Order: sequence, then structure tokens, then C-alpha cells
Amino acid sequence: MLADFVFDHMKTRQATHVAASLLGILVANLAALLHAAAAPAALPLSSPSMMPRAAELQAAIDRGTSYLLKSQNSNGWWSTPEQPAVTALVLASLNFNPSRRDPKNATSEINRAYDFILSSAKPDGSIQRSGLANYNTALCLIALASANDGNFKPVILAARKYLANSQIDFGVKGTNDTPFDGGIGYGSKYQHSDMNNTLIAIEAMRLSEGLLVKDGPGESKPESDVDWAAVARFLENCQNLPSINKADWVSSNPKDLGGFVYYPGVSNAGGVTNAQTGRVALRSYGSMSYGGLLSYIYARVDENDPRVVAVLGWLRANYTLAENPGMGRQGYYYYLHLMTKALSAARVEKLKLSDGSEVDWRAEVASQLIKLQKPDGSWVNPEKRFWETDSILVTSYALMALEILHAQAVRMN
Repeated sequence: MLADFVFDHMKTRQATHVAASLLGILVANLAALLHAAAAPAALPLSSPSMMPRAAELQAAIDRGTSYLLKSQNSNGWWSTPEQPAVTALVLASLNFNPSRRDPKNATSEINRAYDFILSSAKPDGSIQRSGLANYNTALCLIALASANDGNFKPVILAARKYLANSQIDFGVKGTNDTPFDGGIGYGSKYQHSDMNNTLIAIEAMRLSEGLLVKDGPGESKPESDVDWAAVARFLENCQNLPSINKADWVSSNPKDLGGFVYYPGVSNAGGVTNAQTGRVALRSYGSMSYGGLLSYIYARVDENDPRVVAVLGWLRANYTLAENPGMGRQGYYYYLHLMTKALSAARVEKLKLSDGSEVDWRAEVASQLIKLQKPDGSWVNPEKRFWETDSILVTSYALMALEILHAQAVRMN
């Protein structure tokens, strides 16, 4: 049935489906989440003079968009046909672009890309071609939800169900038997969960849930959903917070307090071995700590919860644009991408650092991204880890960050 729908829809779909931006969905959903968490009123806005002008941001966005459109394969994909997630990231960044929100701006490039995504949909609901099923499905779900095309609904519903069923729950169902329960991993539900795949999956679930509710007694609910309480438990199992997380790997070093690792027992930033006991304490690092804050927001954990307070404390103590803290330049653009999303979602206007000073993080991130843009409109990281030598992937990260910052610059002027 799903395969038949995809085939028919690829033949008949009109070039009018890019009518809503992912930014609008993100802002609307995050506003609802923050309201539900009883967040306080936003702080006064930063001085407009400190932020690059909206026109300057838009010019950088347009240069990046032009680079992406010129780089598409004739079959609709970007970078590789084996990983539809990259094409989905490009589509999300294009749908964010404030100059492309009118349906008449849909292009042949956009249509070919969506046809490629649809051709990657499987009967089990996943959207993938050669593995990394959850990663690919989640990012493709974000791209499909941002299109605001009702014809995509069967694929979106199937993808949501697939992701919900991929949530890890080892042992006795409904109980927290292992530190991996509640999270989502790269592929099969029998593989371990991790912070990155969990973040992308729950973002996809939140960004698509408002489009897909069923009528019934009481409050309407999504057709398929994850266990959000279990998600929150998994997040705390990845946090360096010894007052709550009692795992042996949790660091007691104040430099790590409140930050996040990649998954329970593993940090991409490594660890420190106690010479006497042999115990390894894992180090917190920047990108996953911003991912942890954003994930807590998606899970609707209250802003005054000690877990949220702790990760904000770590971020305040480790704020920098010189590197991805704990990782050097590895994953640097994903770090800026997650910083922008997380601090925007948390409604942090100026970030108060641990030394008591305040930083206009929006102005600094915007200026840094503009400075790092290549003459051809792209961004790229010379550090190859996490695929960041792929200019298509990195340009998509940079564009989505700039598009969020552009919306805020417009609001400030």
C-alpha cells in the first residue's frame, strides 16, 4: 500500500508543496512546549546594533541556498543516494529560507528531491536505503513535515509509527531495566540508543505531531508517539550529574558537571582514568550538551528541574565559538547548529556566563557563520569526523542556524 502510494504520488505531485517553513513549525512547537513547562517571560531583546542586519543574514542565506541548488544530482539527491538524510537536511534548510516560503517558489530541484525521499520509503515505514534506518527516517520525516503537503500524510504516519516502535525498551516492557531504555539508536531497536539519534527522532516527532492528530474523547493525541517519560529517563542516563545519575562512569570533576556524553558509558570526548582504581570518568562535551538541553525541552522537562539547571550551568561555564568544547573543531558546525536551536528554544536572549558576564550569543554566532562562509556560498569543516568535510551537510547546518537567527534579527529591528 505504501509503495503504491509513493509510486502514484511521484507521477502526479504538483510543484506547490513548499508552503510552510520548518522554522514556523519549530517556533510554534517550541513556544507550546515552553508554555507547557511554565517558562518565564523572555528577557529583553539584545541591542540591534550588535546583531548583523537581517539583509546581511539573508544575503548569506541566499548564497548558501544557491550553492546547494547548483550541487544537486540530477536524480534528486545531494552528496550520496545511500543516505537520504543528507537530502532531507538540504530540504529542511531550503524550507527554512524566509525568501522561499511562498508556494510559487517551489522548484524542479525541490520536487526532484522530494521524489527521491519518497522513493526511499519502505513498507515498514522507514525511509532509508542502506542502513542507519532511524537516522534517515527521522531527518526525512522532518523534511516531509516541513513541506505542508497533505499527500505526504501516509508516509509521515508510517514514519512516525516506525520511529515510535524503534524506541529502546530492553527487559520488562515499561520499566527502566537498562540505561539505554527510552532512547533511540541508528537502526534496529536491538542496537543501543544514543543522544544524537534520540534528539533527531524526538525533534521529528514533535515537529510532525501537530499535523497528525486523531479526534476522540478528551484531548486529541498523535496517531503514534514515543514514551516521553522514558525519553527523559534516557537523557538523565547520559548526563554527568552524580546527584541523579549513579552510573560508575559519571564524572565528579566540576568541569564536567551537568554536561552530556554520547551514550551511557561512552563519550566522544573521551575520559579520565583514575591511576589508583582504574575507574574511567567520562568527559562532557559541547554539541551533545546543547543536544541535551534541546532534548529536555522537547521532552517537556520543567526549566527549574535540576537536570535542566545543571546542563545550562555547564553551557554557561563552557561557552565558546572557538571550538566544540571537548572536541576541538570536530563536529564544529553541528555544535553551532545545536547551540542556535537550543538557546533559541530555551528563550535565552543573552547568555549569562559562569563568571557573571553576559554574552550576546546570537550576534556572535551569526557573525561567525558569515565570516566562515566560502566565496561559493558553502561552509565546510577541514576536520572530517562526523561527515563535516561534506560541504552539503555542513552548509545545511549553517543555513538552518542562520535562518533562525534571521527571524530573530527581523524581530529585533
